[in-house]
Amino acid sequence: MDILEAAIQLFARRGFLATTMADLSRAIRMTPGALYWHFPTKEDLLLAAIEELHQRCVREFRLLGNYQELSAQEQFQSISERAHLLLREHREYGIFFAMLAAEAADSNDQVAEAIRAKLDLYATTLEDIIRHGQRTGEFRQDVDARHTAHSLLGGFLGVLMHQNLFRASMDFDLPVSALSMLMTAGIAPPSTPG
Repeated sequence: MDILEAAIQLFARRGFLATTMADLSRAIRMTPGALYWHFPTKEDLLLAAIEELHQRCVREFRLLGNYQELSAQEQFQSISERAHLLLREHREYGIFFAMLAAEAADSNDQVAEAIRAKLDLYATTLEDIIRHGQRTGEFRQDVDARHTAHSLLGGFLGVLMHQNLFRASMDFDLPVSALSMLMTAGIAPPSTPG
């Protein structure tokens, strides 16, 4: 297991504060001195892991191709399905971001800013889709696109954390589908009586 993969796995499972460099060096079978040579501080390792995970997500979403040519509803559906598949296969990615966001908000400004910046990039993509849908009449005009995008992103992370707590009794697909359906219905324009 490489250094960044071990860091992502351990930080997702134990959190940043509870994971030590000794834990990480044991997981990758490297001496602590060698690990410190690569990453002088745990924060340096965490920041590199955040960037690595972000790049993996970017590569994954590139598989969608030029989704901007789709209608806003189709864009929203494509992104939701891709995120759903990614997080089903790599639940630790979402848990990593959610755990670190919760821990870093009050304990480490540099880490908190790195997480905020990445999550804001994802929210901006959703916000752009919502604004496109508002322009084309596919989505309600009275919905704040930015707040809705952040709410959706927070909802996905919340579902991951909730599912992690109840992993023995809850299927990941059901709450994610329910959240996606709820958000889609919430931004859809009211139907006109016919």
